[in-house]
Amino acid sequence: MNIVQGKGVSQGVAHGVIYFYHRPESQVEARHNCDPAEEQVRLNQARETAAQALLDMAEAARAQAGDSAAELFETHAMFLEDEDYTGAMDELVAQGCNAEYAAQQAGEQFAAMLAEMDDDYMRARAADVKDVTGRVLNLLLGVVEGGIDSDEPVILAADDLAPSETIQLDKSKILAIATQGGSGNSHTAILARTMGIPAVCGLGEAFNESYHGKEAYIVGETGQVIFDPDPETLQSLETRQAQQTERQELLRSMVGQEDVTLDGKKIKLYCNIGSPEDVSAVLANDGQGVGLFRSEFLYLAASDYPDEEAQFQAYKKAAVDMKGKRVIVRTLDIGADKQVDYFDLNKEENPAMGLRAIRICLNRPEVFRTQLRALYRASAFGKIAIMFPMIASVWEVKECRRACQKVMDELSAEGIPFREDTELGIMIETPAAVFMAPELAKLVDFFSVGTNDLTQYTLACDRQCNDLGKFFDPHHPAVLRALKMAADAAHEAGIWIGICGELGADTALLPTFLAMGIDELSVSPTAVLPLRAAIRKSIAGTCDLELLKG
Repeated sequence: MNIVQGKGVSQGVAHGVIYFYHRPESQVEARHNCDPAEEQVRLNQARETAAQALLDMAEAARAQAGDSAAELFETHAMFLEDEDYTGAMDELVAQGCNAEYAAQQAGEQFAAMLAEMDDDYMRARAADVKDVTGRVLNLLLGVVEGGIDSDEPVILAADDLAPSETIQLDKSKILAIATQGGSGNSHTAILARTMGIPAVCGLGEAFNESYHGKEAYIVGETGQVIFDPDPETLQSLETRQAQQTERQELLRSMVGQEDVTLDGKKIKLYCNIGSPEDVSAVLANDGQGVGLFRSEFLYLAASDYPDEEAQFQAYKKAAVDMKGKRVIVRTLDIGADKQVDYFDLNKEENPAMGLRAIRICLNRPEVFRTQLRALYRASAFGKIAIMFPMIASVWEVKECRRACQKVMDELSAEGIPFREDTELGIMIETPAAVFMAPELAKLVDFFSVGTNDLTQYTLACDRQCNDLGKFFDPHHPAVLRALKMAADAAHEAGIWIGICGELGADTALLPTFLAMGIDELSVSPTAVLPLRAAIRKSIAGTCDLELLKG
């Protein structure tokens, strides 16, 4: 038996084959003495395959969300029939260039040409060309669609996974996740908790590619990866799996039950999601709303700024699928650990303290305006609420409100429907926001506490640094006192307050949250039913704030 010890970041036991994630080559090699006929065949096959995949996606989008949702994929497929675009590739191949280089060069030239046009519509198509070119290049380079080249679900292993990589994964093929680095607050851990699968991080270099293809057990509670278990350990693991299944069946009895304590205190249980597709997990786990739609994942999945229509379709789908329940969309939260190449952000020594989130939006008003227009348009199809992250000052909120009013005025003038009563809220995730909470509460409809960042900034601990261990303590009295201060300010102003950080799912802190008067907890979909079970066993009137004393 061989055990590699790490840190458990998502509960459960899984058994399967280890599959190490392989990143695609980002550099295209230029070769100029190739066989033109051979390269032309490769290029033709890649373009035909890409075009067919786009048409298939268009049909799937049409079935799920109507004709307008299919138009983007159909437009992309049409580029692969454009004689100027494809002809530029063919010309380079005829000169002896390899197919990859020909596709890359033609794509860059064609995108640059469109970007320089006077017409807004044609300039917007430059991003489409980049996306289509990337699809053709992936086929030529042998990049695996969905990141996993396996017919069966696997235990996904990696050094760590960037947010932009996690969104590309075929999640139907992942049984569990195991990484050399990372932390409990990494996006890999958040992905695992959203999916409801076991995950272990911080395994170090002892967990390497020599394990690729080997069977293993992942134990989320203990942080272990176990190979070739002895009979006693195997029996223990199988017992755990059986208990896990039994516990899940018991939790299903919580579906349809009220989120209310034994003495009648009600609290809303919402869910955190990263895409409209995650709504199915919210509904399956009986979440009563979406407390955090991480809109930045729309940007991470794109090769260029997603346009208004693409964003509108995503927000609309979430709103429609939630059938009138509240969907809180956090505006763009790029920066820090979520970097996007096409934003061209300067490299920072301390990006967590730098240009990120609302700071980028206020510095780039056109990017902000595009997102706000999409959000307000989607508000006509459900109960959308808009939430601004990384707030530290009153002036920032006033600027956000002005931007919203300008967008509403534009839409009114254009005759485009939207909800004028769309709620506006802010995230409380900086100490500055806590101290300014009484003033900020007068400007918004709700607060939502991002406990991951609030802990980071309050304790001066990098949330991504696994070495900090016990120093990164979300239970620290300073963090809990900050929560209490924000809650008191919210209630004094007559607005509600929720928690959308990972701490919201911590059942050990539930009595403290009840004592504070927290109105809403937004958690991973799979955490809803366990939290509901805990709420229904609690007596709010007996809860106290002892933990705040340290």
